[in-house]
Amino acid sequence: MTTAGALVQARDRAVSNWLLAAADNRDRAQREWNDRGVALLRCGGAFTAIRVPASLITAAAGSEERVRVSVYLSAALHRGSVFVDQTAGWYYCLVPSKACDSWREPETECFGDDHYLGVPCPGIDFRHPRARSCWVVPMDGPADLCNPDAISQLVYVTRKKTAEAGAR
Repeated sequence: MTTAGALVQARDRAVSNWLLAAADNRDRAQREWNDRGVALLRCGGAFTAIRVPASLITAAAGSEERVRVSVYLSAALHRGSVFVDQTAGWYYCLVPSKACDSWREPETECFGDDHYLGVPCPGIDFRHPRARSCWVVPMDGPADLCNPDAISQLVYVTRKKTAEAGAR
């Protein structure tokens, strides 16, 4: 294995351990990742998620192409972690739990501590076309979360651009 490959594996192990702290049962969550590629984790502890419709994200990125969306979100959200449920058409931006206290963006939802979220296994990214959920911007390390203000700005600018385009 190359040094780069070993570093990616070490990063994914560290991220997995951090995410598994949100599991009601770590062993069961690990089995879910192994069997299905997605594990149910509880929001509201170390992290939560802001759910954004795919239509809004692809409008912001100006593309539906996975690589372009990934590059766009990585820049717009300052490398904050994002995954997509490709079947349901939702993007999930992982954020600190306190984000729900003030989140009020229409068309989006911040999940409080009464929610569970199907989180893809670290290492499953947009190069896995058959995965239902995959990382669009993978976590670079434990607690690598999005800034809610950056998500709010992305949503605001996209809505404004869409409204202006519709007025033409």
